[in-house]
Amino acid sequence: MEVFVCIREQGISVIGPPAYICHEESVADVHKAQEMGNADIEVAFPVEGDAKGCGDITAYELPGGKMARIIHMGPYPESVETYKELFAWLHKNNHVLVGPIREVYINDPKTTEEDLLVTWIYAPIC
Repeated sequence: MEVFVCIREQGISVIGPPAYICHEESVADVHKAQEMGNADIEVAFPVEGDAKGCGDITAYELPGGKMARIIHMGPYPESVETYKELFAWLHKNNHVLVGPIREVYINDPKTTEEDLLVTWIYAPIC
């Protein structure tokens, strides 16, 4: 909610679905961070306008570049298999992860049945 307050106070508009950015660099790191409760994550919203930070909230432009994308459909906790498929594809095709993975939430879990949730998962690669 703090991010929404920051956006509203600046009079700028959200122009797309929210994203979750995971800074852990491997599946093992993600599991360890989940167990310890210290994951290095960000929540991001695409906005239109001159965004500024608010307190602990920073505003910056996410870098673009070459990405692998896989689409997960269904409950968020069931995305493990989708991630396994993504990492298998990266390995098979000799791609290296070069930045944090991003999950973009296409529909709202408050208004969408769990089985119909759509998540686009982007992996920056080289």
